[in-house]
Amino acid sequence: MSDTGETAGTQRIDKWLWYARVVKSRSLAQKLVGGGHVRVNRDKVTAPAKPVRPGDVLTIALGRGVRVLKVIAPGTRRGPAPEAQTLYEDLSQPSAPADGKVSAAGPASEPEAAGDRAAPPPRRAPGAGRPTKRERRDLDRFRKSGD
Repeated sequence: MSDTGETAGTQRIDKWLWYARVVKSRSLAQKLVGGGHVRVNRDKVTAPAKPVRPGDVLTIALGRGVRVLKVIAPGTRRGPAPEAQTLYEDLSQPSAPADGKVSAAGPASEPEAAGDRAAPPPRRAPGAGRPTKRERRDLDRFRKSGD
């Protein structure tokens, strides 16, 4: 790593995000960091050249969720996903219930609190395919209103 100007044990955050397969390309990693969507140890980072080292905790706002990753090691290459998963420990809260059952409308106890909502999003039968764009937006709206 000495040929890239990085000191031992540290790596540019944009490179690390790419090696860890958090984003699809390094330019997307630079845009993510430059847009202020990444925090290192609770401090907002806007420079893609910010070094990260083992032990740092990254909070990354991606799409419709937030990932919290603890850096375990700097990457040496963008390898397959199992190799990339050895670079970090995922500290994010699990998005699915612990029993493994996924419900499209959330917990069963929410209909009592849903009196002020227009209508719950439609339920999809298992194996019925992917939700349409409208159904996905309805689900997102429903989940945000329950927080």
